[in-house]
This record gives sequence, C-alpha cells and structure tokens, in this order.
Amino acid sequence: MSFDALFSPIQIRGLTLPNRVVMSAMGTHMPAASADGRSVTDQMIAYHVARVKGGCGLNTTEVCAVDAASAPTAFLSVADDEHIPGLRRLAQAVHEAGGHIALQLWQGSLAVSSDPNAEKLIPSRISTWPAYRIPEMSEERILSVIDAYGKAAARAVSAGFDMLEFHCGHNYLPHSFLSAAFNKRKDQWGGSAENRMRFPLECIKAIRANMPEDMPLSMRVCWQDDQLKDGLTPEDVIDFCKEAGKLGVDVINVSRGNTVTTANYYEVPPVDLPHGFNVEAAARIRRETGMLTMVCGRINTPELADEIVASGKTDMVIMARAQLADPNFCNKAKAGQLNSIKYCIGCDQGCYDRFHKSLTDSSIPHISCLRNPLLCQENSRVLSPTAQPKKVLIAGGGIGGIEAADALHKCGHKPILCEEGDHLGGQFMLAGKAPRKGDFSRAVEFAIKNIYDEGLDIRLNTPISPELIESEKPDAVILAIGSSPFVPPIPGHDGENVVNSHEVLAGREVKPGNIVVIGGGLVGTEVAEYLAHRGSHVTVVEMGKAILGDLGFPRRVGTQKAMKKEDITVLLNTACRQITDSCVVVETAGKKKELPADTVVMAAGSRCRDTKALQETCDRLGIPWYLIGSAKEVGFALDAIRDAYDAVLEINK
Repeated sequence: MSFDALFSPIQIRGLTLPNRVVMSAMGTHMPAASADGRSVTDQMIAYHVARVKGGCGLNTTEVCAVDAASAPTAFLSVADDEHIPGLRRLAQAVHEAGGHIALQLWQGSLAVSSDPNAEKLIPSRISTWPAYRIPEMSEERILSVIDAYGKAAARAVSAGFDMLEFHCGHNYLPHSFLSAAFNKRKDQWGGSAENRMRFPLECIKAIRANMPEDMPLSMRVCWQDDQLKDGLTPEDVIDFCKEAGKLGVDVINVSRGNTVTTANYYEVPPVDLPHGFNVEAAARIRRETGMLTMVCGRINTPELADEIVASGKTDMVIMARAQLADPNFCNKAKAGQLNSIKYCIGCDQGCYDRFHKSLTDSSIPHISCLRNPLLCQENSRVLSPTAQPKKVLIAGGGIGGIEAADALHKCGHKPILCEEGDHLGGQFMLAGKAPRKGDFSRAVEFAIKNIYDEGLDIRLNTPISPELIESEKPDAVILAIGSSPFVPPIPGHDGENVVNSHEVLAGREVKPGNIVVIGGGLVGTEVAEYLAHRGSHVTVVEMGKAILGDLGFPRRVGTQKAMKKEDITVLLNTACRQITDSCVVVETAGKKKELPADTVVMAAGSRCRDTKALQETCDRLGIPWYLIGSAKEVGFALDAIRDAYDAVLEINK
C-alpha cells in the first residue's frame, strides 16, 4: 500500500509540510533533568530528531509554560528569555534533520499542582475542586497572563519555531475560562458565552500579534466537556472555533477529556477506547467552520490514518504514541514495511502511567514505552551494528524472546529462537484474546511475521535443555521462558470444575452458568468480562480492598466501565476457603457463605518458571546468560521487553 493521502504535502500559510502526520505535545518529564527543571536537554533534542529522521511531518514540543510564576518543574517553559537558547537549539536540530516543529503555548491551571511552588490559577472557585483553597484570578492577573502569552509567542518566534499551538483544552486555564463548568465569574470574564470566550480570544490576539503573518497557528480544543455539569457542548466548541478563526487560528486540533473527572482517560486513550474515536468530531468542526483540522485518538496504523485523510474528514492526523513506540513509523509505512513497525497497543504503561509516577518519584527520569524501551534514550542507549557477530540461544518465544531476537538480528548477531510450543507469542498473544485487547494480538502477530521475514532461525516444539546448550555452544543465552499460573492450595483446587485463566483465554470451552473467578487483578477481571459477555453470571473474589490494583488510571477506568455493562459481581476483602463441585466457600469479615459455582477460574497470579538447570549449564560452560521478563520476576510485558533490550545491549558490547 502506498498511503498517498497520508504522505501528501499540505500548505498552511507559509509553511509546507511534507505529509499529514503530526506528533502532538506529550509530557516526557525530560525537562526535569535540566539545570532549572524547565529547559530543553540534549536528550530531548535527540528524541525529536529521531522522529524527524523517521519521517514525521510535524513535531510538537510538549506543553510549554508561558507564565513564570505558574510554570511547574518537569515541564518545558518559554516564560523567560533565558529559555530561548535551549529552545533555539531544539528548533535548529529539527531543521538540520530536515523537519518542522511547533511549540505549544500552555498555562496549566490546576495541572501545575505537581509543583507546590507553582502558582495555581483558576477563573473562579467552584465545588469541582473542593480540595483546593485557591482564590479566583484577579483582573490584573488575567491581563498579566494574556500578556505572557504574547511574550511567549515572541520568544518562540525568536527561537525559530515553524508553527505555534495554543492549548485551549483539557481544563487548562483557557478552557477553564471558556467552559461554564469551571467559570462561574460574574464580571466581563464570565457568565455569557461571549464573556467566557473573552479570555481565550484575548490570548489568541496576543499570540497572533507577536507572530509573522505567514506563520501558522493551531489550537487544541476538547470536542465537548465529558462528565461535567454545565460543560461545553459540541455546538459551543464550534461557535468558539469560528471566533478563533477570525482572529488568525488556522488549524483546530481536536481532542477530548479533562483532568478532574474520569473523562481524563480520553486524553491518553487506552486500548479500551475505539480507534479514531474523535474523527467524526473533527469532521464536523471542519465542515461547519471551514477550517483545517487535525485529529488524535487511538490512530495507530497507517491504514486507518490514510483512510481518515483520504475521506476528507480531517486534514492531518496525530500519530503521537505511534511514534513513541516506533520513531521510524512514517518511513516504514511509506516504504510498505508494515510488518516491521512496532505498533502502539494503547497499554498506557510507559507513557501515561510512568509520567504520572515520575511527578512524585524522582527515581523515574522520563516516560518509557512497552514497545520501545529505548524511548527518551536515543542519544545514550543505541543498538549499533556489531563487529563481532555472536550466536545467541533464546529460550522462549514470547514477546520478550521475539524482541530480543529481532534486536540481535538488527545488530548483526545470529539469534536462535527456541519455543517449546507449536507457536510464538506466549502470554502477550494470550492477552490479546481478552476483551478490547485485539491490538495486543495484532502487534505480536506483526512482530512474528517480521522475524520470519528477516529469515531468523526459529525452532518451534523445541524446549531449551542443558543438552541443547551443550550441542549448540552459543556465545550467550537469553532465558525468556516466562511464568506459569499460580494455584493457591485451597481445598478443592484440583477439582474437575476448576480451570486456570490462561486456559480460558486460550479457548477452553466453559459452559455458561455461575462462574467464580478467584483473583481481581488484571487477568481475573478480563476473564470475568470475557465469560460474562458469553452469558455467564460471574463473581470475582478478591482478597484485597480493590480490584485492578495492578493497572494504571486509564486502563482501570476503561475496564471498570466495561465491567459495569456485564453480569459481574465483585466481592472485596474476601477469601476463598474451599471449592466443591457446586460452590465456592468464601469468608468476609469472619462470616462464611457459599457461592454457586458451575466453574471456578483460578486467576491468582503466576510464578516464575525454574531455570536453575539452564543457568548451571551455562555457568559450567562459561556461557553468559541473561534472565528476562517473567522468568526473572513476574510483571508486565513492558518489563520483559525492557529486559530483552538490556540483554541485547550487554551482548552487543
């Protein structure tokens, strides 16, 4: 496929972009490593340059604070002249690599709360934020922030950026003024729609007054206010976009979500949300305003992106996390190398979850990505061609083993991938059988096709044994044999009506009826939903005080929303005491009761498989070995793939 629409150029004022792919603003936490915690770093420059070299049409900086007093650490700032040199270095590096870059102008309102020293600005005190005792902004402060937007725009122009973006969404300050859900003022800055538009429109005027006439300006908006009383409707947003267009906004960047309700999960949408869920909104804005639009929201394949542009529903597509997962996404897509793309799967583990943890955990330097453990380390952890090819035996054909084999091959080594079963993919493929997680199985299917395309030595039905290690005499061994389900020693655990969660997801037939799932982690809840959707009444028994404790916020919200639609009962702080052929005896707060159970599903976690004999063989033969993924410690696929790359980097030294 050629994807002609996606890779066609577009003209916006005086700027010509080579294609329609945009990498939007994404928090990375990389500024935290700078001297003042708010500046461009060499690491950030390498991160952007990698995506430019990968073929991206337009890069965008992460949010860039315009007001000094409210600029939080760990976020970029353009609030002072001292930030211009670093921003100029970034823009120049992107240009030297052949790319284009926009700077996003931002005032974060309550989103700056991660920094206790950053001033929190809100249009008015309202009950949505009862935990905060923050006065509404004075008119003097309002005018100073408007002025700050203009001065920040001038700095960005001085630094050499190609385009500016005004962030007017996600209940950051401009959005908070625009929306009656947040703005309860009685003066000229609140009340009527005209008054609520005043602050963001004045910001646009200040920005445009400090930009060259031929320089484009985009604006990010939320299509509507989800889960907010008196929030913006699509009609409100369209009316506002028309007014913004009159003042010089060229492109509407269509998003969704806010930071004060569970609608936050629309901002960094997990796999639970449909692909391209904002497209129809962008199409309506484009149709009713006559303005150019770009759209985000789970657009992770070139086929979907090309279809969206070709349909005329939007002019550009935002493929941001797609390019976190694979910085060469665009080049690979344009060349038709679809199997080799590392596709984003919407897990949110490395981007959203890790970013929010980094704000309170100083040991986390930046975001990561399940598919790309080298993210934000493009200038320090590089897989380079080797001058000394090594034979590497890999035990286990799960995602960790597959990624290790691929990376070794790219470095010029000779991996031998051995899998004891009759197919590759392991638990990652199994995860793709769970509800709404088809992206997982599709990603691993492409990864498998890719290593077959590369002609790797792949041996199915071949368990790694001491004898195989001795006969092959490899230069290194990677042990990636994963884990096996843990079955707690509950009386009756070996009954005929007891199955484990992996068997269910692998396709074992379970007749509809009363089903009890032991364990309320990710796998337990997914199995519960899987079976309930097929006609069973499912009860999840969880010893802890909450289910889904191993999931980050977006995926937890998505899973909880889906579970509410099914016939699922959850029992918390409840222990399983006995399993019979017709019921499960549980205990809560010292009281026992029987739960009818035609089938009992064990989802109580996993245990590392034993690799002691393999390790001892390697030690005896003087062969370095590397234990990765769930064979080392039961965790997520993110850990397995990171371990795989760590092993390859060591082998490649």
